[in-house]
Amino acid sequence: MDGSTDGVHAAAVTAEDFGLKGPRGWAFRGIDIDAEPGSLIALEGPSGSGRTCLLLALAGRMRATEGHACVGRFRLPKQLAAVRRISGLGPVPGVTDLDPALTVAEHLHERALLERRFGGPLRGLLRPRDERRKETRLRVDTALAAAGLDMESLPKGRRTSVRDLERLEILRLSVALALIGEPLVLGVDDTDLKLSDRERAEAWGLLQSLTERGTTVVAVCGEAPEGAVVVRTGARDEETGREEPGTDDDTDDDKETADALAEAGRT
Repeated sequence: MDGSTDGVHAAAVTAEDFGLKGPRGWAFRGIDIDAEPGSLIALEGPSGSGRTCLLLALAGRMRATEGHACVGRFRLPKQLAAVRRISGLGPVPGVTDLDPALTVAEHLHERALLERRFGGPLRGLLRPRDERRKETRLRVDTALAAAGLDMESLPKGRRTSVRDLERLEILRLSVALALIGEPLVLGVDDTDLKLSDRERAEAWGLLQSLTERGTTVVAVCGEAPEGAVVVRTGARDEETGREEPGTDDDTDDDKETADALAEAGRT
């Protein structure tokens, strides 16, 4: 199930009749996916149709209750922990929120420390400190370059607070933080929400560039870009099996995600 692009390992994503039922009913159901390594997978649908829950389930953060999926060589829902190890989350409201009071540099430093402490084998901690610091700096610089975040262009450079960032800059920072862990699969929520046409094109261009590096990207959106592997979500009528339209109320999507997290056991 694993593949590679330009020497970078990637992971295929497949699913068959994949579903998750929470206290308010089915968050998503009957999902089928067949995506090659290094694909851009767009989870397309209206708010309230289970897109975020599906994203978290594919990233190993929620336990599905029906069907199965494979991420790389690991099978869901049985191997949640293994999928978590090879996946990373960019911006997901309520899960990976950035602290608005912290600076860009502080966020990067904190994530790099966490990755150095918990993201690698224990023997890595026994290497010389200078060697570990050099590797950490390289990881951070590589992640920033891949996310297209130019630190010098920010209002106060590295000392810019998250609250002073534009929405697209927040997306780039969140992606960079996830890439420090060198995930094979990257999840991004609300990719095209509240972006101008130009910003939307830039956001999709960023995610497409990551797939060209070998990372499989799973992105929640209202409208999928051309060339993506499109997976459509929607509430289903249990008797007819037909998808019903979601709601345009963003709070419904938040409530659905919160309820499903509580039911499925967020990790």
